[in-house]
Amino acid sequence: MNNIISLIANLDYNNEIRSNPFVHILYSGNQNDLCQMLISVRQILNIFAQQNLQLEINNTKWNKDGITVAGGNFSLDTDDELNQLAHPLGLCLDDDQTIYIADNGNHRIVAWKSNSNTGQIVAGGNQEGSELNQLSWPTDVIIDKQNDSFIISDQINRRVMQWPRQNNTNGQIIISDIDCYGLAMDNDGYLYVSDTEKNEVKRWKIGEENGTVVAGGNGNGNDLNQLNNPTFIFVDRDNSLYVSDSGNHRVIKWTKDAKEGIVVAGGKHMRISLKGLPNPRGVVVDQLGQIYVATGRGHVMGNLSKPLAEPTGLAFDQKGNLYVADSAFGRILKFEINNN
Repeated sequence: MNNIISLIANLDYNNEIRSNPFVHILYSGNQNDLCQMLISVRQILNIFAQQNLQLEINNTKWNKDGITVAGGNFSLDTDDELNQLAHPLGLCLDDDQTIYIADNGNHRIVAWKSNSNTGQIVAGGNQEGSELNQLSWPTDVIIDKQNDSFIISDQINRRVMQWPRQNNTNGQIIISDIDCYGLAMDNDGYLYVSDTEKNEVKRWKIGEENGTVVAGGNGNGNDLNQLNNPTFIFVDRDNSLYVSDSGNHRVIKWTKDAKEGIVVAGGKHMRISLKGLPNPRGVVVDQLGQIYVATGRGHVMGNLSKPLAEPTGLAFDQKGNLYVADSAFGRILKFEINNN
């Protein structure tokens, strides 16, 4: 059976995020002002024909109003208290729904337990610096369950750090001299890191000195074997790599061992705006192959009780609730799945 990719753009005037075979935009109601968008693209690939299974397309929805679950306590005097975040970027969740946040402007990683009013510093937080107990503008964080540690993209220090989850006073450098941004890990424990300077993504075995280029690495450009300022990344269970190719305003998918990628959102294949997806950031993919992308131009979307301003990192919890790092407002929003 041939791969089926539906890329039909529909406007949702109810400001709802829908899960179906089309592209849906979190929309402000003005057709001339697509300021901030959270895009859901259904990519139906290999619909289990060999297993004689039937994939039923559902109409799963998320509530249109996000709930602030971390940060959001803006103050003109300070932004580094434990109930505050300063330009949060990447985030991930543990099995108990604790959120781990790359608190970029505060040079720290913060753990925020469910229903808590404050966070807990689990890495950095000792002012900006390059010592082993410090971070400098971290962009992403993931959990390495095999080694009971955090992996942190410490971008301005040009290093990737491994930080123990217990007795976490200091981290250790596992990759150095890299303009790192996004992080991902596959089921075999391989680490993937996007490099915005070399316009590539490498795969690393933790503890080994050299990584392997798995996307890009052919200079800055918009050909299918190139990237332009890759930011956040995601690896699915088939070890396919999804890259927010920010400078090319697209999301590009690289299957395992591929020599070039496939544009799955934005670029020349989806004219949502003059530049496709304006500066895509966070990207996640669910088990049905549906892609979610945070993107925008830094404006605030109206007509929402909790408007988004510069959405970046994305993550799902085990119940299917969607979490968004709303960077400019210094908060994490939770969009609860609507089962009605």
